[in-house]
Amino acid sequence: MSKNTADETPVCCCIDVGSIIDNTDCTATYSRVFATKAEADETLAALSEKARAAESEPCQIVPRYTEEADGIRLDIDFTFSCQAETMIFQLGLR
Repeated sequence: MSKNTADETPVCCCIDVGSIIDNTDCTATYSRVFATKAEADETLAALSEKARAAESEPCQIVPRYTEEADGIRLDIDFTFSCQAETMIFQLGLR
């Protein structure tokens, strides 16, 4: 058995879930350019609703708007209380 930080079992090639989901990555980011601020606001509202559905404790949602030549860029950081919620949110967007 190799020396890794993960807890491996040589018989079945299993790995402990805690080595993959270790709560170090609790922020999901989103970025897109929209033609209008109204379109960006609609997307922010829809994504915020999805984040609220995945949260167990309040998700911190930080939107940033930047004017660009071809429209308005919306960047959003969604910071959840645990990495599993982040993954649930991200998978729900696919």
